[in-house]
Amino acid sequence: MIELTHLKIIAALKRHGTLTAAADALFLSQSALSHQIRYLEGKLGVELWERQGRRLRLTRAGIQLLKTAHEILPILEQTEQTLKALAEGKQGTLRIGVECYPCYEWLKDVIADYLSREPDVEVDIFHRFQFAGLEGLLNRHIDLLITPDRVDQPGLGFDTLFHYELMLLVSDSHPLADASWIKPEQLAQENLVTFPVAPERLDILTLFLWPAAVRTIKQKQIESFEIMLQMVAYNRGICTLPDWLAVKVSAELPLKALHLGSQGINRKLYAAYRHEDGGIGYLQRFLIRAKRFKP
Repeated sequence: MIELTHLKIIAALKRHGTLTAAADALFLSQSALSHQIRYLEGKLGVELWERQGRRLRLTRAGIQLLKTAHEILPILEQTEQTLKALAEGKQGTLRIGVECYPCYEWLKDVIADYLSREPDVEVDIFHRFQFAGLEGLLNRHIDLLITPDRVDQPGLGFDTLFHYELMLLVSDSHPLADASWIKPEQLAQENLVTFPVAPERLDILTLFLWPAAVRTIKQKQIESFEIMLQMVAYNRGICTLPDWLAVKVSAELPLKALHLGSQGINRKLYAAYRHEDGGIGYLQRFLIRAKRFKP
């Protein structure tokens, strides 16, 4: 009764919010899309969505069908990609999700090396998640997740790629630039420039400022790495980066890298994957190569 087309329709309705946008995304006319929904509702005996002005809202039944779509569609997509790769004489496709913005500076060298050694493997990189990274891994949107946050969960494995220290970057003309390490209270009046990440996932907040009851710091989110560095260089704010990257940019721009606390904030970067995929050769070879590229 429920066909693959119906799952794609319900997912498109949720993603785009209007009948027009969903129809365009599915390359259907609005009337054809409406007919498909009415047909399925008639067969199931329940309403799947209702109008709220120009927008659509899924009913309780629609939400249940959407949950099924989110479970099934990624598996089918992964299977299609694998079969396509096999048909083209390749081993498969490795889909890598990245939750760490600065990690791209490290990952690009890993990818370049991997591609040169694995001509029979396709590689896709995802970073603008419409879902949490681990959720994407569990739902098969991705095969491998690069993340600084380990969350032990049944069915998932975490390999440590390398250790790093989180460093504070300030302009070399900043009043704190002559210090070797910084106390939390010294940052209370600073403007913290960050990537667009939820506050509870920012180590400088959760591991340094908040435990010291420093919550008055101002924050500005920005996506561009280059603009972030320019803002800090011109004393428009401060930011944090992994030590290996902080040292690199400090040699290129008028910036100073400082330790956060007398002991520093030491972290790890992980690669997470599904246990069931642990035997896939090209995934394991990627992990081996990645661990050799310690910054």
